[in-house]
Amino acid sequence: MTQPQLLPIPISAGGPITYLLLAVGSFAVSYLFSYFLVPRLKRAGIIGNDVNKPDKPEVAEMGGFSIIAGFTAGVLLAVFFNTFFSYNFDLVKVLAALITIHSIAFIGVVDDLISIPQRIKAFLPLVAAVPLVAVKAAGSTAILVPFFGTIDFGLAYTLLLIPLGVAVASNLTNMLAGFNGMEAGMGSIIFAAMTLLAFNNGSVEMLVLFVPMLGALLGFLPFNLFPARVFPGDVGNLSIGAVLAAGVIIGNIEGAGAFILSLYIIDFFIKLKNRFPSRDWWGEIRTEKGVKVQSGVKSEIGAIWSGVKLHPVGGKVRGFAQFIMKLHNGATELRLVACFVAMQIVVAMLVLLAYWKW
Repeated sequence: MTQPQLLPIPISAGGPITYLLLAVGSFAVSYLFSYFLVPRLKRAGIIGNDVNKPDKPEVAEMGGFSIIAGFTAGVLLAVFFNTFFSYNFDLVKVLAALITIHSIAFIGVVDDLISIPQRIKAFLPLVAAVPLVAVKAAGSTAILVPFFGTIDFGLAYTLLLIPLGVAVASNLTNMLAGFNGMEAGMGSIIFAAMTLLAFNNGSVEMLVLFVPMLGALLGFLPFNLFPARVFPGDVGNLSIGAVLAAGVIIGNIEGAGAFILSLYIIDFFIKLKNRFPSRDWWGEIRTEKGVKVQSGVKSEIGAIWSGVKLHPVGGKVRGFAQFIMKLHNGATELRLVACFVAMQIVVAMLVLLAYWKW
């Protein structure tokens, strides 16, 4: 008597139950890690000032540990199913992706603690991509580009595009950040869309990466929403792009991965024009006439819709977030993040339309 498969493709054969277990497991680990980690980070002095608040409150840093913990727990649960319940996927590719992702997360940890120079940090993920290069060396070297068809890049794909893809994606998701709920909120939309695309493509390896990351981000999000109790830090921000890059490379939908990062790419070019500013990227707090701002979280929440707005520092646009501030003649942090999440939803829908196999 043959043993029943727990996670077959197509999904109509009972797979969703197991994917739900991966998502719930990742969510639970990420949430619990955040719950216990936040006060300990503050006691350890691992904190930063929330520069987009009137009283610049101290907030726990490096909350991305929770995201990585939840993500890793979900992937290891999938490996458990692979070992004991005939959940078939390419274990070598998934483990190679896990090594790359953890290497980039480690880069984030070091940067959060001792601040790696930007020029060095931008290129370190190239080294972290080596495991993916190794497992993809004998695979497809073609990329599907909407309206242009499939383009075969040959050896350049393996030796150049894979390392660049990992480095660029992780750095992009680390640049458009710094506002309460933005990183985890936009990341959740990205991985929700990519999970649907992975189902549609029948790629179990992508699902093993994307489903746990979605669960981990959702578990972290309640602690990062306005007013944030913890920031993801570079360890979290870099990992979002690393998981996305690793997944689309393994699943051969690199074009979709690039497309879904459209907002981040726009932010990159605005910051490139300004020579990648290390300061004054945040919002300058101004209040409308008659609005009094007091210290404390309660006053922050009460002032959300009462006139406390963020404007580009000195009136100069240095990034996409400041462009939105200027476009709205000042925006509350909550409205700013909601705007980016809404735009990310639109981009995600366009990606699904462009890459969906009807």
